[in-house]
Amino acid sequence: MGTILVKNAVMRKPGYLYYVDGKGNVCEAKMARGGRKKKK
Repeated sequence: MGTILVKNAVMRKPGYLYYVDGKGNVCEAKMARGGRKKKK
């Protein structure tokens, strides 16, 4: 599992997934559900 180096270093938007790529850059990708809650 990863380790948190800096807390709140990136302004996060709802519906996006954030990760660190191979070069060490923080990247964002649109999530499949878009951050919405599931329907019942």
